[in-house]
Amino acid sequence: MSVEEVFTRVDELTGRGGGKSGAEAAVPLVELTGGEPLLQAEIYPLAEKLLDAGYTVMIETSGERLVERLPREVIKIMDVKCPDSGEPDTFEIRNLEALTEKDEVKFVLSTRRDYEFARDFTLQHGLARRVKQVLFSPAFEDPEGKWQGLEPRTLTEWILADGLPVRLGLQLHKFIWDPATKGV
Repeated sequence: MSVEEVFTRVDELTGRGGGKSGAEAAVPLVELTGGEPLLQAEIYPLAEKLLDAGYTVMIETSGERLVERLPREVIKIMDVKCPDSGEPDTFEIRNLEALTEKDEVKFVLSTRRDYEFARDFTLQHGLARRVKQVLFSPAFEDPEGKWQGLEPRTLTEWILADGLPVRLGLQLHKFIWDPATKGV
């Protein structure tokens, strides 16, 4: 789809019309996600067009690509890959400089080693002071056995024991539907 086609579809889905701004739409928030959105060159003009129309725009990114080209108003939710994610060392450390007080940093954890990495990274880089929220999310076990899961209660106990200034993030769709369900 072209940027214009995506924009038109967003307007339809959000209930914007009749000369309203995105902020006046029934749904004023647009989140760009799915795979790695920064792989698409059109993401930048799309984000600008949505912002110009008055929408609040968020983007979920793996943090492997530089985010500095995104308009400053875009709220970034940046994932830092942990050691047992299967994708360690993919985070572009220069992205920390582009984060603002409205952004979020997310860690998906499947082991104690992941937790310790996320804890140390958060403290070392002063993330709690730099961004709106630091999220620690427990991974669900992969149905194909590629990675193990982490019980939310276990993660909560570790966070509390260390007194970390982070929020527990639960993927609610995985509690409502089977974690392997696609398209929800």
